[in-house]
Amino acid sequence: MEFTVSKANLVRELSFSQGVVEKKTTIPILSNVLIEASGDRITLTATDLELGIRCSCPARVKKAGSGTIPARRLLDYVRLLPDADVDVKVGDNHWASLTCGRSKTKIAGMSRESFPELPVMPEKVAEIPAKVLAGLISRTIFAISAEESRFTLNGALLQLKAEGLTMVATDGHRLAMVEKAYELPEISGVYKALLPRKAMQELVRLAAEAGPEDKVKFSGDENHLFFELGERLLLSRKLTGNFPDYERVLPKEQPHSVSMAKDELKGAIERVAQFSDDRSHAIRLQVNDGEVRIHSSLSDTGESEESIPVEYTGPSVEIGFNAHYLTEFLKALGESKAGFHFKDGNSAGELRPAGDDVEFGYRYIVMPMRI
Repeated sequence: MEFTVSKANLVRELSFSQGVVEKKTTIPILSNVLIEASGDRITLTATDLELGIRCSCPARVKKAGSGTIPARRLLDYVRLLPDADVDVKVGDNHWASLTCGRSKTKIAGMSRESFPELPVMPEKVAEIPAKVLAGLISRTIFAISAEESRFTLNGALLQLKAEGLTMVATDGHRLAMVEKAYELPEISGVYKALLPRKAMQELVRLAAEAGPEDKVKFSGDENHLFFELGERLLLSRKLTGNFPDYERVLPKEQPHSVSMAKDELKGAIERVAQFSDDRSHAIRLQVNDGEVRIHSSLSDTGESEESIPVEYTGPSVEIGFNAHYLTEFLKALGESKAGFHFKDGNSAGELRPAGDDVEFGYRYIVMPMRI
């Protein structure tokens, strides 16, 4: 195999492989990227057997063929080259020779025979705007469970209907649900899939390169989910098992609500949380006539309290929350105001965007803490 490719194109496409390539693996070939050259393009493929990515870019192919090269070493080296064309040649002994200007390097590769074959993408199920998909992910990914034993909660539920999309994530202590109205005429009934966290992270990276009109072609088979965006294809193993019945968790009645400036609330919580317990991160929110008080104290460290003026007349209610759960929502909230909805001190609280011009239907349910 022999080809010439621009350094910028090679670095850009190689960088997408880094989130997929196994860093510490007992299977050495999974640390490599498969490069295939034919026609006027090269295709790069990486996989960790759970997640796979295939990218391509233009190249001047002198001799068609394929080979695998250590992905991290290749990227680290090419990144340091001057902005010029790179000549790549892979011999029958699997060694790759790279030439760029006066730089000449050889890297030991491996036979492509042992590189896993990725499944072929079936017929598309729907086309989803890339920015919409990234918006759903950024508003839910932080609520995914970090406990590996709860594998059905190690990802988010993606639900497609003809009239729009829904994504839900929960770790048992809080639940994030985001909806977006968008016509998906290809969908009949409801299509559900459990999408792993790692795949969601890579989708956000892919969508960051997309334009406002670019769409992701989405598909799935029994074991895999496929996301194609332009010349790039991301595929992921589905999570197995049943996602909890999240609709049962959504509060039916929350008679009280207040609206606060997002940045003001976030700043107050972050400051007060400096005096909360290191494990529970517990703070108190007390809603009174005309104000919300945020308070925390540690007997051996100190205490902190802040007050935010609000329009509220109703019963005084005090609820304990994990401060991190609240700030993670506020960081993901695109709008400038947050609405806090509640019933009493023993019931779950709910945060939503507040305002008339809200892009996503967004609900965030947080269980109360006993303090």
